[in-house]
Amino acid sequence: MSAISKTFTELKEEGTAALIPYIVAGDPTTKSTLRLASALIEGGADILELGIPFSDPIADGPTIQAAVKRALANGTRPIHALSIARAIKEKYDTPIVLMTYYNPIFRIGLTKFLTSARKAGVSGIIVPDLPVEESGDFKKECVAASLDTIFLASPSTEPQRLKEIIAQTTGYLYLISLYGVTGTRRVLPPTALQLVKKYSLSVQDTVPLAVGFGISQPKQVKELVRAGADGVIVGSAFVKIVGENSPSVARASARLSKLARSLKKATGVP
Repeated sequence: MSAISKTFTELKEEGTAALIPYIVAGDPTTKSTLRLASALIEGGADILELGIPFSDPIADGPTIQAAVKRALANGTRPIHALSIARAIKEKYDTPIVLMTYYNPIFRIGLTKFLTSARKAGVSGIIVPDLPVEESGDFKKECVAASLDTIFLASPSTEPQRLKEIIAQTTGYLYLISLYGVTGTRRVLPPTALQLVKKYSLSVQDTVPLAVGFGISQPKQVKELVRAGADGVIVGSAFVKIVGENSPSVARASARLSKLARSLKKATGVP
């Protein structure tokens, strides 16, 4: 059983869902990312998604795009993200998932990248721009490196394609709950909750369902967990805190931890 699967199993036994924060490696600096990650983990993160900055983040909204721009401007590269992951794993048992576009993997070399990721303590990989239909080599190499392959599904995913995605994804299925790009929403539309209910039935007894895009408040977390989500992925809300408090890592860390605690508490519902 992988570290990610074990985490979901333990949380299910406890009657709670997973809190999965996302931050960008190197934002605002590579040195500060470890402290920010620590704040999230100590605030209640069950799994941490660490983004590798890339120049064309097509799935991301303005908040994360700005963070990526800051990270690239200070020279953050994939090797730095892997070093950060290694440093986090030296302190915590929390599973780390790398989120990256395929171009950096291609440039480094698939086998070399995945081997380096595993040595750094990474548990899973998300590649938003890699279609499941073209993921054969990637999937094979991830299995060889004992890394979970986390694929995405969205409101527009056709039923047959969803079956193919569920068959290939391990760790968890990343459900994009809304049309559009990442970013906080004050209110989640009813369609998002309906989608979670629908997908929770599709993945039942196969792989955990983690829901992302638009989540920033405890109320939203409770709604999604009640609808059937096994985990909630929160990115822009945390990345925004980092951006607004970049001059003070201490202040950013305190605010990240505070938000993480409130969101984690909500994963236990009632």
